[in-house]
Formats: sequence, C-alpha cells, structure tokens
Amino acid sequence: MPKNKKKQEASSSSDSDEGPTDRNPPPEKKAKTGGSRTDDKEPTWVLQKNKLVKVREFKGKVYIDIREFYEKNGELLPGKKGISLTPDLWRKLLSLGDEINETVSSLC
Repeated sequence: MPKNKKKQEASSSSDSDEGPTDRNPPPEKKAKTGGSRTDDKEPTWVLQKNKLVKVREFKGKVYIDIREFYEKNGELLPGKKGISLTPDLWRKLLSLGDEINETVSSLC
C-alpha cells in the first residue's frame, strides 16, 4: 500500500464531530417545487416545475415576469416563452380575475 494512502486513512479516522467535507457539493437549483416562494435575490414563486413568476427590475423599471425557465449547468435560466408585465398591467390583469374565472368555469 502506498505511503500516501496510509496517511489519508489515518487522517480520516479522527474523532472530530464534523464528519466528512464534500469538496464538490452539487450546484444549488434556484427553483423549488410546490408552488411556494423561493429564496432568490428576486422574489420568485413556482407555478409548476419550470414555470416561475418573478418580480424583477430591468433598466430601472419593475416588471412581473411570468416565464418558462430551463436548466443549464445546474442553473435555471429564463426562456423565450413568457411575458413581462408592468405593475399597471399586472393590476389590470388582477382586476379582470373574477370575470376570467367565470368564463373559465362556464367552459369547463
């Protein structure tokens, strides 16, 4: 057995309570499933696995972004499918909620 191997084994058998250290932890995914808010820098809510609602700032303006995201290298990135609404348009959409719900209910 090589000398280096013995030294590694001896050092790994310490009485420390810390346990093994993972030098390459898996990358953190930004979105969580379950329809709840995530801990991003931007306020984020999960609608479905890769469909998110984010409140974000772009060029000094606030937008409500409803978008599909895709995963690349363990990170969720915004896709082309989605819409960004200004706060005024968001409020307008919310005000139409009851009317939209009635229409959907009559069709289902």
